[in-house]
Amino acid sequence: MTSSFKDIIAWQKAHQFVLLVYKATACFPDCEKFSLVSQFQRAAVSIPANIAEGYRKDGVGDKLRFLNISQGSLEECRYYILLSKDLGYISEETYNILQENIEETSKLLNAYYTAIRSNHGR
Repeated sequence: MTSSFKDIIAWQKAHQFVLLVYKATACFPDCEKFSLVSQFQRAAVSIPANIAEGYRKDGVGDKLRFLNISQGSLEECRYYILLSKDLGYISEETYNILQENIEETSKLLNAYYTAIRSNHGR
């Protein structure tokens, strides 16, 4: 049993991903500050934020809904990683780091979702 959303491994990995996104987007061109940078950061923050928000929800349906929102934001970030590379805003090395991190985050988030669903007979 966890005592805080911070104990959830999926949340921990998602939080690490957010920090990487902020670091990577700090070097984007100024013209992207209110477009791609804002969208990318917003989507990245949404992943751990929705895990945290769903953590205290009583109903399984509510918990799963927030985790599903996290999954959607994660997929949005997958696209922003690719777009950032294709636009030349991030190096191949940064691309690979972000890809590895988001893949691990995805696996942990999916496992957490599945465990909650399975433990409550859904």
